[in-house]
Amino acid sequence: MEVGTILYLDRKDIIKAVEPEEVMDVIENAYAMDLEGNYYMPHRMHVNKGPNTLLYMPCFTGDVFGTKILSLFPGNAKHGKPVISGVVILNDAETGTPQAILDGAVITGLRTGAVGGVAVRHTAPDYLESLGLIGSGAQGFFQVYFACKARPTIKEVFLYDLSTSKIKLLQGKLKQEFPGIAFKSTTSSTELLSKTSLIITATPSNEPVLPDDPKLLQNKHYIGIGSYKPDMREYPRAIYNLVKNVFIDTEHGFEESGDMIIPLRDNWVEQDFFVKMGELIKNKERYETKRGTTFFKSVGMALFDITVSEYIYEQALIKGLGTKIK
Repeated sequence: MEVGTILYLDRKDIIKAVEPEEVMDVIENAYAMDLEGNYYMPHRMHVNKGPNTLLYMPCFTGDVFGTKILSLFPGNAKHGKPVISGVVILNDAETGTPQAILDGAVITGLRTGAVGGVAVRHTAPDYLESLGLIGSGAQGFFQVYFACKARPTIKEVFLYDLSTSKIKLLQGKLKQEFPGIAFKSTTSSTELLSKTSLIITATPSNEPVLPDDPKLLQNKHYIGIGSYKPDMREYPRAIYNLVKNVFIDTEHGFEESGDMIIPLRDNWVEQDFFVKMGELIKNKERYETKRGTTFFKSVGMALFDITVSEYIYEQALIKGLGTKIK
């Protein structure tokens, strides 16, 4: 591309640029990079004002550096506006010259969905016919989308949300993507637990969204995507007594997520109870997964955003996608 030209990639460009399996592979590569430490990622700036959050997430790799700037305004949903908005800016690693601007909400959805999909790959049984989702917001769509791509044997998806209108909206979107899958609403998380062994939670809840009952929770596989603030929590104490380890994407969660902060603060578990997903992928023989009870907790990190954005940028150049800005 010409020097001084910036490529802008909107939602349509980004979706056209990559296949979901490719995004999951990029996430797995990012986990390997995380273990090797051949990148630089400052702690993200996490500014809260009331219920609203501003995230500023820079990261440097060998070939590129970039920053995701994101706002999360939960109240926007009441006004028909997106809860998440922002941009990812990619810069040349040698000169600092801006190379691309990408829709930050779409990148967040794709990379977080892919993080969930990779967790399905490595912590859930190889053969699954059903999936349960608690939380029918924008991220819920991406979680179901990537879970179904990771396990194409899924035939039924059970949905639970306090808002029935959100469930209906999500059902419509998912049916367009997966016409062969049945998407069914449930009246409670207890009902959802009774129908499936793989459960994904994607809520901004301050209280556990699952019952604190080991008999209901045992022998199932959990992927926690919500809880990105210290006062947010999706999982009850019983979960931590049922699993041998909690697999995590980043240690930043020790400062940011109630699902990691509270168990440590209240001495339910020790810090080494939490194991990085990269360790699991590298040393599968050390850990029991895909049977019993498993739990993966995601908080997210800029390394995901930048590696996924870089790959999408490269594919967009190959495929002639995007709008050039001078």
